[in-house]
Amino acid sequence: MKLQQLKYVREIARQGLSVSAAANVLHASQPGVSNQVQQLEDELGLQIFERHGKRLTNLTPVGQSVIEMADRVLLDVENIRQLAADSKNDQLGTLSIATTHTQARYALPKAIKAFSQQYPQVHLNMVQGTPTEIAEMAASGRVDIAIATEGLAQFDSLAILPCYDWNRSIVVPPNHPLLSEKKLTLEAISRYPILTYVMGFTGREKQDLAFTEQGLHPNVVFTATDADVIKTYVELALGIGIIASMAFDPIKDAPLQALDASHLFKPSTTHLGIKRGSFLRGFSYAFIEYLAPQLTRKIVEKAIN
Repeated sequence: MKLQQLKYVREIARQGLSVSAAANVLHASQPGVSNQVQQLEDELGLQIFERHGKRLTNLTPVGQSVIEMADRVLLDVENIRQLAADSKNDQLGTLSIATTHTQARYALPKAIKAFSQQYPQVHLNMVQGTPTEIAEMAASGRVDIAIATEGLAQFDSLAILPCYDWNRSIVVPPNHPLLSEKKLTLEAISRYPILTYVMGFTGREKQDLAFTEQGLHPNVVFTATDADVIKTYVELALGIGIIASMAFDPIKDAPLQALDASHLFKPSTTHLGIKRGSFLRGFSYAFIEYLAPQLTRKIVEKAIN
């Protein structure tokens, strides 16, 4: 039995039983992957996959157990590598982070700047995606840390830690009637076309719930994953924007103006997701503390172990 064979069967399972997709991810040939899987099954004397002709159709019950065990073995192997690297030079390595555009653009820069100054030899690899994509990357071990508001709870294999709370602002063009409101209300907001985030992004569910609880039906005419895009179309007078407050800069975003709406919506929480049982390099804990000072190494280690 070879570690490479365990990688192959695990990746085939991750890729929905597609040998070709697994081969692409692992930079291997499809015939080579198929051959190694067959050799592993022959050595073990059991079938990991059910087949219809040459096509894989399902995992066998024992195959499911093999995949789960392979994942634990490969995680331990990677942990040994990370432990060795940390012992050899705790100032050198790579930290992989998966996050959304909003977090990458507005929440992370301060922490990343401080981290890079302390660890100039650590390469930061940032990947952006949807909340579900981000969570899957962390759950599969392809990144060290996932940072998102939604999506992480889908994966039981992730330890999830609250990072920080945030709320929303209403972005309007200059001289908009909402600027003269004595106290901003959801009813007043509902009178205008709304531009905001797509469902499943940046606290959209809590945002919609606030309107629903008051029996209001806002006219959402435009959605995007990116606050910068939303602000662009507010400036073009398509409507008013509802965005994360951290995504508005009164100087850079002028002449647009932002109205604080934190009294209208329940705050949302951005979380960290880390694969349970994984070994984090020392500098990973330093990055986490720059981003969320309350998340000390002791707290994070307890969560993932």
